[in-house]
Amino acid sequence: MDQRISLPLARALRDSLAQGYGRRDLIADLTAGVTVGIVALPLAMALAIASGVPPQHGLYTAIVAGAIIALAGGSRVNVSGPTAAFVVVLLPIVQRFGLGGLLTASTMAGVILLFMGLARLGRFIELVPYPVTVGFTSGIAVVIATLQLKDFLGLPVGALEGHYWEKLGVLLTAAPQAHAADFAVGALTLGVMVFWPRLGLRFPGHLVALLAGTLLSLVLVRLGPDWAVDTVGSRFTWTAGGQEGHGIPPFLPQWQLPWLQAGADGQPLGLSFGLLQDLLGPAFAIAMLGALESLLCAVVADGMAGTRHDPNAELVGQGLGNLIAPFFGGIAATAAIARTATNIRAGARSPLASVIHAAVVLGAVVALSSLLAYLPMAALAGLLLMTAWNMSEARHFVRVVRHAPGSDVLVLLTCFSLTVLFDMVVAVTVGMGLAAVLFIKRVIDLTEGRLLSGNGVSGPAGVELPGVLIYDINGPLFFGAAQKALRTLNVIDPGIRVLVLDMSDVQLMDMTGMTALEELIQQAHRHDQAVILCGLSPRLILKLRRVGLRRATGRLEYARTLEQARQRAGELLQPASHPQAAAADT
Repeated sequence: MDQRISLPLARALRDSLAQGYGRRDLIADLTAGVTVGIVALPLAMALAIASGVPPQHGLYTAIVAGAIIALAGGSRVNVSGPTAAFVVVLLPIVQRFGLGGLLTASTMAGVILLFMGLARLGRFIELVPYPVTVGFTSGIAVVIATLQLKDFLGLPVGALEGHYWEKLGVLLTAAPQAHAADFAVGALTLGVMVFWPRLGLRFPGHLVALLAGTLLSLVLVRLGPDWAVDTVGSRFTWTAGGQEGHGIPPFLPQWQLPWLQAGADGQPLGLSFGLLQDLLGPAFAIAMLGALESLLCAVVADGMAGTRHDPNAELVGQGLGNLIAPFFGGIAATAAIARTATNIRAGARSPLASVIHAAVVLGAVVALSSLLAYLPMAALAGLLLMTAWNMSEARHFVRVVRHAPGSDVLVLLTCFSLTVLFDMVVAVTVGMGLAAVLFIKRVIDLTEGRLLSGNGVSGPAGVELPGVLIYDINGPLFFGAAQKALRTLNVIDPGIRVLVLDMSDVQLMDMTGMTALEELIQQAHRHDQAVILCGLSPRLILKLRRVGLRRATGRLEYARTLEQARQRAGELLQPASHPQAAAADT
């Protein structure tokens, strides 16, 4: 038998090729890749801008990370790149550490993700409760939508910093100064995206919406300078190799050490142990969110495409993508559900479709950079408003609030509120802790102990056996639940000579439970009482033996069934079987 451990690397690609890959598969992947590439192009730019960096860095992410993750990951149809969920995490990093800090944090996150995959921790992501996921996702959507109001309305405000209420206050104060032209472009873009699905056409609606918004901006500017709208070309400039330009540089991604990029002060950031310490928390947040998003996306993709992903290989792929992409100017990446769904609907057969999507984005950077500069910022804001609505999962949010148990509603609202008011890291940390506490309480409520009988237990021949007490324990015996289950036995009638504990329904026992059981047994022995444990699985008996609760004839014994325990109790009531006369049996 082969005992070699398979490295979780490129599992999806290897499986696709192993099952046979022909001309039809290649044509299907080409079609899907081109379709997703067209869809991803404006989204990558908009998400980079929302994260506080120039739009080309979102494109570089889709190019480099998108290709690497597809080739090295564990999902056949996942499409990775910048996502809306990252915005609330990345923007504060950029505001504090600049582009260099963001790229360095993304590199660190890649190392963390790579370690998680190699350590085969993929399945642990499934432990995140549904209300936690919906809560912080909906909270992120609210924050993203709020941040887009600045460009959607053309408000004359600078960078939005501080907590959510401070940002909202700045926006509300500036609302009377909204620019009519920007609002018209943004509203048209958003309106087209809202109503396009009703037409039943398969062509991506957001491309039509962006085209409509761009054409309107070109018409409005002819009315005079007061009607000019802010565009990618007017907002962003670039300098490379002595050349300067507006919008997106028409070059391939260039290799550069992430920490040599500009910091918040515009100067090269530099690398130091203090910087790594400061970025460790944000990097961990990026890694956890990236792992959660990518694996949730893979689960959804499996349901749509009938495939099966390898969670550990997917984490390895995400780790490599996030580790390498920052050296080419790419920011944090993870699998995007909307782009993945588009990939599946377009007929993708293998990870090569995602590689082709990256090639399409690369071609657009080189060939269409001058045209992309005309995209209005208000139109991109409208695109992100629609993205925020789609990721808000409003129906799921309302369903949980209306129909879920009160504890789940509490977790949901807590995660949602903390995400909006503070940040996602605080929300997930508190939400997971709260969910864990409430889960433990539920389990404790399920664990109980009850007396089956006291004096007068019938023996094997139907004769009454005075001095025997049978106590039934139901549910896991762990911290919190142990004391509750054994509380009734804290004071045992001195007239009891044999205590039978029916533990056939105990499937879990931690150190707290074993300690509480040991104390109960010691208390019984001090009162010259024998104890019989019945129904325990061999696994739990072995655990008890390891902590010193070994079988001792006439003092501590084990029985497979309650009937055997009753029979043994009858034998122990005989004078010759008195506990003090019995010798220990190890």
